[in-house]
Amino acid sequence: MMFAGRANPALAASIAATLQVDLGPITLKTFSNGEVYCRFDESVRGADVFLIQPMSANPDEGLNANDALLELLVMVDAAIGASAHRVVAVTPWFGYSRQDKKSAPREPISARMVARVLEAAGVDRVLTMDLHAGQLQGFFSVPVDHMTALMMLADYFAGLDDDLVVVAPDAGRVKLNKQFATRIGAGLAILDKERPQQQIAQISTVIGDVRGKTAIIVDDIIDTAGTLCAAGEAVVRAGSERVFAAATHGVFSGRAYENLADSPFERAVVTDTIALRPDAPPVIDVISCAPMLADTIRRIFVDDSVSEVFGGKNHVF
Repeated sequence: MMFAGRANPALAASIAATLQVDLGPITLKTFSNGEVYCRFDESVRGADVFLIQPMSANPDEGLNANDALLELLVMVDAAIGASAHRVVAVTPWFGYSRQDKKSAPREPISARMVARVLEAAGVDRVLTMDLHAGQLQGFFSVPVDHMTALMMLADYFAGLDDDLVVVAPDAGRVKLNKQFATRIGAGLAILDKERPQQQIAQISTVIGDVRGKTAIIVDDIIDTAGTLCAAGEAVVRAGSERVFAAATHGVFSGRAYENLADSPFERAVVTDTIALRPDAPPVIDVISCAPMLADTIRRIFVDDSVSEVFGGKNHVF
């Protein structure tokens, strides 16, 4: 049985349509004092329950990111209390994933806390996509199916141009970008980036040859797009003729839309793990991850191999 939270109902509907099943009826609402309510409107006793809820804001539903997280938790608790056989949290965007370590004294490791809270609520399995760091799987003691959209994104750019270069936005993304470049037959460059404080980055140097080439800057997240746009401008200054961006998760908070509309990017390609806010600029292109998630859910349900979705090669990213 599959149920959709309010964070991304369109993605849930696409997954259900791909699997040719109906989403289960569920009542979700927010009381006037801000508390979240959930009730399954049919029996889930003995069922494998898949709860589709990225931990992201959805202004159309009046949800912020914290509401989405709490709504997922109360859905899990309701399913456990209603004697579901197994509860799987399908959360393509894992909230707080960027807070995966202490960057300064006396900071929380919030990603670990979210993992512990999900387990305490009773979740049996987690299905997610492109964690900010793959090591986040180690915060869980329950199974985690870590999927990636990067092959899908690489296929989008295959055949775009004869002279492509993939640009890693920082040293931590070199491995990912190298595999991306290998898949589309492109060269590789690296940006020398420093982050003096949260959500602020300084780019000083482009390491590698981008002159006269079509550059693709690949990351896992586009948030405010300030750093991404600075990266695009740095690549253009280094001589690139065309610039594209690709990321799995389009968070697009703050002035992201304005930043991208004024940027040198021809296209910024993301997946639909997070529901887009209205009035997205035409530079943003969205490809659906629903077929891949649907295939994964089917394999989990029938106890088939999940790694075979990628031919066993998803961990190269």
